[in-house]
Order: sequence, then structure tokens, then C-alpha cells
Amino acid sequence: MRRILGIALAALLIGGVTAVIVMGGKKPEGTATKTVRGVIGSEKSEFFRDPDVVKALADKGYTVKAETSGSWAMDQLALKEFDFAFPSSSEPAKEIETAAGVKGAQNTKPFFSPLVVIARSNAAKVLADHGLVKMTGKNSGTLLLGPYLKAAGEDRKWQELQGGTTAYPELTGTVFIKTTDPATSNSGALFLATASNVANNSTVVSDDAGIERTAPLMRKLISVQGALEPSTDDPFRAFISGSGEPLILAYESQVASLLLQKQPPDDMVVLYPDTTVNSPHTFVPISEKAKELGGLLATDPKLRELAIRHGFRPQEGVAEFTAATAPQAAYLNPGLTGIRQVGAPTVKILMALAARAKG
Repeated sequence: MRRILGIALAALLIGGVTAVIVMGGKKPEGTATKTVRGVIGSEKSEFFRDPDVVKALADKGYTVKAETSGSWAMDQLALKEFDFAFPSSSEPAKEIETAAGVKGAQNTKPFFSPLVVIARSNAAKVLADHGLVKMTGKNSGTLLLGPYLKAAGEDRKWQELQGGTTAYPELTGTVFIKTTDPATSNSGALFLATASNVANNSTVVSDDAGIERTAPLMRKLISVQGALEPSTDDPFRAFISGSGEPLILAYESQVASLLLQKQPPDDMVVLYPDTTVNSPHTFVPISEKAKELGGLLATDPKLRELAIRHGFRPQEGVAEFTAATAPQAAYLNPGLTGIRQVGAPTVKILMALAARAKG
């Protein structure tokens, strides 16, 4: 009897081990098998924190641990500690590749987001009354950069634009757009790229002569702001909370995400600069572990859908973005109609402009 029980127990144990091996060989849905660490622009932090994104990535075998940095400061980090970098445009990506020793890596541009200026409704009205803005609806319009830069060069004040009246007492001091630090942050750098293009007779600044021509105006745009933020996140949140400046530079993705959550402030107007440098978020693989992740973000239908939910435009997804944001058409310009898209200066030129702008 003991011998029979021993044989039976051994059979059960063998069966149990076999069951564990079979179960362990199949990855349960939603269980990641590969952990990758990356450095990203702050505007993508909510995307990677989204539980639905976490699950979609886990279903594909990834756990992503991300920390934020200004895009133009990423090349100064200890990049070998990361599996990937995900700056907010292609320009700093080149410097990151060189610094990480992966020059020529097959980077990916999963989605992009143009820059916009969000304005209080009273500020937008005053600018429109003086030809600096063309309104296209109650909550949308186009910022005319030529007239705006002329006003900035003349140090125009809100009180002057109001004709000395106090109709909008909250609008005081010099008219300016609150940006981020152009030496470290992508949005601030691309704003300088755009403004310098317009100031340089609609031509990309490409030499020392162009820097000399445009630097005094770039200095005015930056110096009037006082302390500069390292990312768009804090100024944007301040604006949404009802504080902050009346004109804030932001990514369209931040605005679109807010609108898709149906949380727009009552007095928000979205202004698209009539000249812009688009911002293709560029995935740079540093280690082999993250080599396929960029392509996954670009092509996986679920991840593309989630990117749109966070306000990003898939590179080949204009129709998808337009359909998803149709209810928010009163604020957005899905087709970027009437917007002139220009190139950015080289990294060397742009950083020289940023240094001159900051004094």
C-alpha cells in the first residue's frame, strides 16, 4: 500500500511540475517581459503614465520606466544608463545619438505636435483689434507673427493696445508670450527658430550674419519673461488653473488632450502661429532592448489610438486625428490650414541664438 501511495504521489508531483512549465511558457495577457528605461520630454509623461498605455505596452512585452528632461539637455545626461531617449523633435535627437555613441541609429518619429499659443479671451480680443491676431472663431485664431514681432520689438504694452483704458485690468505690462528655456527645452528652442525665420525675411538663419540680424529681437522675446521654465508643463498647468500669463506657448497635444477630456477653461483661445516649425517626437534607441519600441509606438493601432487620445498627431494619421478631435473643432486646426511650415536652423546656430537671447 505504501508503495502504491508513493507512486501516486510521485505522479502528482510530476504532473504539477509539468503544469507549471506549460503555464510559465505562455505569457499571460498584460504581463510585460522586458523592462526598458528611457528619458522623455515632459509633454509625453502623461502618455506613458496612462494605465491603458501601460497595459498596451505590457501586452507587447514592455514595461517602460521613463523620466523627464528638457529635450535639448538630454545629450548632457549619462545616456548609457538609458535604453532610449525620446526628445520632442528631430534636432536634439542628432546630438543625443552622437553623445550616446549610437550615431546612425534607426530612430523613429511616431507622432508630432505643432506649437500653439493659448490666450485668455480678453488678450486674444485686444490682439485681434490691433491686427496681431486673426480670429477664426470664438475660441480659435491665427497669431500673425510679423505684426506680433514688430510689437515686441517696440516693447508695446497692454495698456497702449487698450488705448490707455482699463477695460481689462488683468492685462498689464509688456506684451509677451511665455515660453520655456530655449537652451534646454524643445518648445522654447523651436519658438526661437520660428521667430528668427520671420525676422530674417522668412529665411532660416544659417550663418553669423543671420544671428547678428535677429539676436536683438530674440533677446527681447526672452528677457522680458524673467525666470524661464525648463518645460511647457508648469506654465500650461498654471494657465489652466486660472493663473499664469495671458499668452502661453504650448504644444497642440497638451491642448487637444485637455479638450478630449472635456476640461477646457471657459476663456481659452487657441492661436496657431502663421509660421511654425513642426515638432516630430523622435525615438532614439540606445540599447538593443528598446530597438523595436519606437516602431511599435508608430504602427501599433492601439498605441496610435492612445497617442491621439493624448493629443498627438500620428505621422501618417491626419484623418485619424481629425476624426477623433472633430467635437473640438471650435478650438483646433486639424489640417493646419493657412500655416506656413519652415525648417529649423542647425543645432549649432539655434544654440547660438538661444545663448544670445538669454544674454
